[in-house]
Amino acid sequence: MKPSVKASSSSSPSHIAMALALASFATLSAHAADTKDSKSAKADPAQETSLEEVVVTAQRRSERLQDVPMQVDAFSDAKIEAAGIKSSQDFVNMVPNVSLDDSFTYLNTFVVVRGVTQINNADSPVAIIVDGVPQNSQKQFKMNLFDIERIEVLKGPQGGLYGRNAIGGAINIVTKNAGDHFEGKLDASYGRGDAVDVSGVISTPVGQDGGLRVAGSYKSDGGRIQNSYTGKNVDFIDHDWETRGKYTQRFNDTLSMDLRASYRDFQAGAIYDSVIFSGRADDYVLPSENIQGLTYGNIFDTSAKFDAELGSATLTSITGYTSLTENYRGDLDFTNPVDKPGGFLGLGIQVGQGQDLGTDLFSQEFRLVSNNSGPFRWIAGVYYLNTKKDLRTRAFLDTTSQLDQIDTGFLLIDHNESNNNNAYAVYGSFDYDISEKLTLSGALRYDLDKRKQTDLSTGDVRKADFDSVQPKATLTYKFDDSKLIYGTFSTGFRSGGFNAPNVRIPVFKAENLDNFEAGFKTSWLDRRLILNGAVYRARSDNFQFFFVDAASAAQIIGNIDKVDIWGVELEVQALVGPGLQVFAGLGTTDSTIKENKDLPSTVGNKTPKTTNWSLNAGFQYDTALTDTLNLMTRVDYEHRGKKYWQVDNADVQGPVDLLGVRVGVETEGWGIYFTGKNLFNEQYYTDFNPTAFSGLDTAIGFRAQPSTWALEAKIKF
Repeated sequence: MKPSVKASSSSSPSHIAMALALASFATLSAHAADTKDSKSAKADPAQETSLEEVVVTAQRRSERLQDVPMQVDAFSDAKIEAAGIKSSQDFVNMVPNVSLDDSFTYLNTFVVVRGVTQINNADSPVAIIVDGVPQNSQKQFKMNLFDIERIEVLKGPQGGLYGRNAIGGAINIVTKNAGDHFEGKLDASYGRGDAVDVSGVISTPVGQDGGLRVAGSYKSDGGRIQNSYTGKNVDFIDHDWETRGKYTQRFNDTLSMDLRASYRDFQAGAIYDSVIFSGRADDYVLPSENIQGLTYGNIFDTSAKFDAELGSATLTSITGYTSLTENYRGDLDFTNPVDKPGGFLGLGIQVGQGQDLGTDLFSQEFRLVSNNSGPFRWIAGVYYLNTKKDLRTRAFLDTTSQLDQIDTGFLLIDHNESNNNNAYAVYGSFDYDISEKLTLSGALRYDLDKRKQTDLSTGDVRKADFDSVQPKATLTYKFDDSKLIYGTFSTGFRSGGFNAPNVRIPVFKAENLDNFEAGFKTSWLDRRLILNGAVYRARSDNFQFFFVDAASAAQIIGNIDKVDIWGVELEVQALVGPGLQVFAGLGTTDSTIKENKDLPSTVGNKTPKTTNWSLNAGFQYDTALTDTLNLMTRVDYEHRGKKYWQVDNADVQGPVDLLGVRVGVETEGWGIYFTGKNLFNEQYYTDFNPTAFSGLDTAIGFRAQPSTWALEAKIKF
C-alpha cells in the first residue's frame, strides 16, 4: 500500500459513509417498528430493585464478581452500551489506578497499572486476553470495541493465573456469541472533526446447535489537533476498518468448538509530538513539524477453541495466530526550519524517521478445569508462544518534507533486526474450602522465554533465556453470601530482552514483582449498595523503563534495580432511587525508587509515568418517558493526580480533571444519543519526554485530545 496523507478539512468519503449509515438506520427503524415481538418495549427503570449481578471468568472459571477475592472492575454488555464504550481508552478511563496514554504511532499506547509501566516495542505489563487468546503484542491493546459481551480488569500481578506479562494485572475481553435466533445491530455516530464511527453485526443460528456472528466497524476522522506550521490536522484517521467473524458449534453433549477470525486495516496520523522550547511539562503548545507523520498497517487474527467434557473435568484447547504490521514515517527533529533554523541537534539539517514493524505470533494452550462444585477445585495447563518480530528503523536527511524520502533520499541510520522468541509455561491452581466460610486458593506457574535476535546488517546473533517461577496464595473468609475479606500474596514476571543492536544498553533484564494485598468485598441493602476496597504493597526488582536515544535513532529499555509501591483502592456503587445509580472509585499509587545503580541520584524519586492518585465518579439516571421510551443520562468525572514523567522527577504534569456526559432516548429496539468528552477542554500531554531522555536538544510532548462531541444512532433487530 502506498501511504497518503489526509488533509484536515471535511472530506466527501466521510460524508458519504455517514449518509449511507443514516439511510440504513432509517430503513431498519421502519423495519423494527413493524416487528411485533418481546423487544418492542424497554424495561421500566423504576422496577429495578438491586444493582446488576455480574458473572466473570477472572479466575478462568465462571463466578460472581463479588465472590472473586481480588480487585476487579467489570463492564457488562449493559454497562458498555450505557457508558458508550467503543475503545480501550473508554473503559480504562473509568478504572482508578489504571491509565492508557496515546503516544507516537496510531497503535502505540502506554498502559500503567498500579505504577507498573508499559514499555515501547516490548512486552506489556498487563496480560490482554480476547476470547481466551493472549494478545502478546503491545500494539494489540488499542482496540475498537464493538459487539462485546464483557470486559474485566484485574489489578495487581496475576502471574500465577496468566503468566508472563501479567505483572501489573490482566484484562479479559469477551466478544458476543451467536444466539438461537436471527438478530442484528447497526450503530453510527458523527462528531467533531468530521469523525465518523460505524459498526454493525449480524447473528444467525446455523444448522443444529451452531451459530455464526459477523461484525464490523469503520472509522474516519479529520482530527482536532492542528499543526501550527502546516495548518493541517495531525491526528486524522484516513481509515480504520475491521471485520470479525465468529462461528460456534456444539457437536454433542461433550464437544464444542469456537472459531474466530478478524482483519483490521488502518492509516492515520503519527509522531506529532510538540517541541517544547521552554522544557516545561505544563507548557501546552501545538505540533509544528514540517513533515506530516503517518502510520499505516494491518492486523490479521484467528483462533480456534475446543472444549471437551471429560466427566470430572473439561479439557480446553486454544490455538491462536496473529500477523501484525505497523509502519510509520515522520519528523525526527519534530520542528521546522523557520522555528528552529539550527535544525536537528544544531547541525543545520532537518531529519526524518521511519520504522517498519512486522510481528507474527502463534500460541497454543491446553487447559484442564475440574467440574466439581465440592470443596476442592483445580485447574492445570500448559502454554506455548512463538513470536517472530522484524524491525527496521531508519533516519533520513529531510530536504523536501515528503515521506518518500525514506526510500529515495539519503539515509543517516539504517538498523535492521529480526527477533525469534519461544515461550513455554506450565501452571496449576486450586481452591480448597477449609470450612463453609474459609477458602484457601493457590497457583503456581513456571515461564521460560528463549529469545534470539539477528542483526540483518551484520549477521550477528544474540541469544538469551529468561525464566521465573510465579506463585500465588489467597485466603478468603466469607461472612455470608454478600461479604468477604481476603489476603493475597501474588507475583508477576516480565521477560527481559534485546534493544536494537549497537546501542548503549544492548540487553535489558527481566522484571519481577512481589505483591501483598488485603481487601474486602461487600454488598448491602439487598444489593442496592456495593462497597469494595483493598490495600497493597509491592516490591519490583529490575523495574523496566523507556527512553529515546535520538543520536542512534534507538528506543531503549533500561532497568531500575529496586522499586517499592503501595496504595489503596476503594469502590462504591449505589442504587439510590428508582433508575438512579451513583458510583465512585479511588486509587492511590506511591512508588519509590529504592536502588538505581545506573542513576543513583534518582533514589527516593517516583517511577516514570506514575500518577499518585486517581478518582472516578458519576451517576446514571434512567427514567421512562412513555411505556416504550426511556431517557438515559450519564455523567462521568475523572481526576488524575500529578504525573511524574521520568526517573529524575524534574518534569511533573499537574492534576487533570475530565468531564464526560452521555444523554439519549431509547427503546429496546433503537436509541439516539449525544456524547461529550473532556467538556472543559482540559489541556495536557499523554506522553512527555524531557531533553535528558528524549535524545533531542528540546523536550517533546504528545498532546491529548481536546473537547469532543458526537451524535449517535443505533438500531437493533
